[in-house]
Amino acid sequence: MAAFDHLIIGSGINALVAGALLSRKGDSVLVVEREDRVGGCMYTSDAVTLPGFHHDVMAATFVLFLTSPAYAALAEDLGKHGLEFCHSAHPTAALRPNGTSIVLGMDRAANVTAFNARGAGDGDQHARDVGAVEADAEFLFALLGQPLWSRQTITLLAKQAWKKGLGPLKTWFGEAMEPSRGWLETRYASADVQALWAAWVLHVGLTPEATYGGQMSRVIAFALEAAGAPVVKGGAGQAAAAFRSLIEANGGIIRTGVEATKIIVENGKAVGIETAQAEKILAKNVIASTAPGQLYDGLLGGSSQPETAKKFRHGRGNFQLHFALDGPVDWKADDLDDVALIHLTDGIDAVSKSSNEAERGMLPAVPTICVGQPNQLDPSRCPEGKAILWLQIPDAPSMIKGDAAGEIETTADWTEDMREAFADRIEGILSGHINNWDQIKLARRAYSPRDLEQMNVNLVGGDPYGGACTLDQFFVWRPVAGQVNNATAIKNLYHIGASTHPGPGLGGGSGLNVAKGLGA
Repeated sequence: MAAFDHLIIGSGINALVAGALLSRKGDSVLVVEREDRVGGCMYTSDAVTLPGFHHDVMAATFVLFLTSPAYAALAEDLGKHGLEFCHSAHPTAALRPNGTSIVLGMDRAANVTAFNARGAGDGDQHARDVGAVEADAEFLFALLGQPLWSRQTITLLAKQAWKKGLGPLKTWFGEAMEPSRGWLETRYASADVQALWAAWVLHVGLTPEATYGGQMSRVIAFALEAAGAPVVKGGAGQAAAAFRSLIEANGGIIRTGVEATKIIVENGKAVGIETAQAEKILAKNVIASTAPGQLYDGLLGGSSQPETAKKFRHGRGNFQLHFALDGPVDWKADDLDDVALIHLTDGIDAVSKSSNEAERGMLPAVPTICVGQPNQLDPSRCPEGKAILWLQIPDAPSMIKGDAAGEIETTADWTEDMREAFADRIEGILSGHINNWDQIKLARRAYSPRDLEQMNVNLVGGDPYGGACTLDQFFVWRPVAGQVNNATAIKNLYHIGASTHPGPGLGGGSGLNVAKGLGA
């Protein structure tokens, strides 16, 4: 007899969403996690730089969760267990090498005025772009979130065809396939406005030339303007703690330091797992929040693997850089003090160049840098009067073939010397935009793609997006063309996480979809 109704492998956002919903339903739930903490990429530590400085080592911004159906379903419960968000009125900005900056606020009318001042009609175009996302929100977010290979989606498409007409619907999908470069270069005259949005496509695992990048960028623009770029009070790890508290209050069990090594399959049906401690745990359903390689090659031992799984590709790696500072940052550019996320980039061509270099295995000569200022939103992150910076470089190579600038001696795998040399390059770009850098810098900590994979086995090659997000392995084809939603060829075995639809980020969509499919 099964010991649990549902056994969940891994404890990232999707696993925790599924565990929370299924345990709230009254089902028995066990979550097993190989690390000594829950949360996956939701990890906050005070041991990164200096005592008293609390750094989000991986994920930091929760706009996708705050605007998700998963949060809508769990917000009240999670709030009772300590989840609280901190906000800024200015979610994002771009800072160009010439010192020019442009800031997005959460007031659409103010954004329209500011963008029109940069380029004739650019503000009006912004209003049309985010307005179109807003008008299509019910249809668009259903496509981006619900199980796609389903009668539900066929009905949704039929209703939209009836509402719009087949011709306009065809046009809508055609425009939705537009790359980010195409969108920005044909709609916006100002290089500053282009720079504001150019880097955001990297945060969905794409590049400026990738299909459907324009639509994803417009969705991000809408979400940032509407909901900001919130951080969790106390750090991203507090979100994981709230989930754990909720699941356990519902009667669920979470065990850390327990590595699942095998999924037990009997008569074509998953019935439980074996652990590294040779323990057998039985369950009616097994839900694996893993990368495809961990599931098919590891937990299933190479059996039941779809033929197309061999073609699955992981994307670029991620590089993290954290600073403890002795005081607030004095930016050379104006109006950046309270911005949540600042991209250091010169725009479309710069983002394209750095991401292309990374995809070819080169250390980018001028990487695209995302700078977070979490203590400006949440002062509890560091001692009073101090500051921290969270830097994410979303275009770092996993396997290295060389340095695009010809300055760093490289090997195929990341080494400590290469990591610190690349961090020096990044810090050099950052410090050039700050007046008081030498006076406030206290400590630095860098994490290469290899370091991140060692911290989280699902970040294969440091890829935080669960696999390349190109069209051939996204939407109904994610992670592989033969997979149907989150089901596998094995009965009662479900696959969730960033490698499955709806893809990466902190939205919790795949966990929600599986939980709903199981009656939650």
